[in-house]
Amino acid sequence: MNANELLTLALILFLVIPAPLFIVLHFISKWKQSREISRDDEQMLEDLWQLSQRLGDRLQTLERILDDELPDRRRRQ
Repeated sequence: MNANELLTLALILFLVIPAPLFIVLHFISKWKQSREISRDDEQMLEDLWQLSQRLGDRLQTLERILDDELPDRRRRQ
């Protein structure tokens, strides 16, 4: 066997054994990381929750104002 054949054989063996194993292990570790929520995502969810609470309060206030100004508006809908 000459040097080119040995290099080709080594490359083929690398592509057949360690490369697929590395790829599988890489994606397993990424999958495990993605199952956990990050601090940034947790903060974003908290901000969205607070925003939804404020919007709900505003909606109730607007409904009270409309009920006071147009008492029969719900019956017309």
